[in-house]
Amino acid sequence: MDSTPITARSLQRPYHIKGDDFERAYKNHLSDYRSWVKDGDGRHARDYLIFPQNIGPNVSIDETSLSDGELYTILSNKDAHGRKGALIAIVKGTKVEDVVAVLMLLNLYQREKVLEVTMDFSDSMHAIVTTCFPNARNHS
Repeated sequence: MDSTPITARSLQRPYHIKGDDFERAYKNHLSDYRSWVKDGDGRHARDYLIFPQNIGPNVSIDETSLSDGELYTILSNKDAHGRKGALIAIVKGTKVEDVVAVLMLLNLYQREKVLEVTMDFSDSMHAIVTTCFPNARNHS
């Protein structure tokens, strides 16, 4: 599961395990999840994850629904081409204020590195980008 994008549930049938139980065990004990949860106690991880080391000059921002209609805003480094180091931030929701609050956790030096942002025509995405990334130009 570390190197191949598969779900815990996909292992249910061939290995005769409960997928949900395995997913929980993997997250809490087998993976390094606890080490990359920034504040140590993990409370914020339900609302956002942020990886400042992954920021670069070319990023993209979009919203997606991961499950049950829950919307998330995802900021990714385009130069990583979807591989390791691509995820910069994932924020629960799409409200401008919520996303901006999380992205402002990146220091100004990091945010100034961003020169180009690919996004859709959404007014909220445009507001997030213009507020958080002063040197960026957008590509719709």
